Amino acid sequence: MTMSSSAFAPRTSVEQVEEGHELSPRFDANGLVAVVTTDAVSGEVLMMGVMNDEALLRTIETGEAHYWSRSRRCLWHKGATSGLIQKIAEIRIDDDQDAVWLRVNVEGSASCHVGYRSCFYRAVPVQSSARPVELAFTESEKVFDPALVYPGAENPTRL
Repeated sequence: MTMSSSAFAPRTSVEQVEEGHELSPRFDANGLVAVVTTDAVSGEVLMMGVMNDEALLRTIETGEAHYWSRSRRCLWHKGATSGLIQKIAEIRIDDDQDAVWLRVNVEGSASCHVGYRSCFYRAVPVQSSARPVELAFTESEKVFDPALVYPGAENPTRL
């Protein structure tokens, strides 16, 4: 799943990880790091995903977002099929280097395979006693039709 990369520094001390100038990401037991992706202009959260070391390195090298698809079990260049490429405006790493924040500009203005602009297109009510909990849509219409953009492709959502 992942490749060995000398592009990242070894993690040698807390001081080096938290205050140093070298990228030393901490991948989990599956070789993955969490990634939050937001629109570079509006700040809107577009998606949450994961990267392995190869996806992180390709993102850095190409200036376009690459992820690890857990459902497809492969490297995924966001937008390669749909044309909805995420161009990197900025990459940030958190204090202990186990989470990545991508600020992107999206070609085509959508990031969700369902067709909405953001993968976070529904809100969960707070202080609700309704059961089951009912979601409220925050986007009124899809940006694109997934059947036209991904003809014959298997839906990556797993039950």
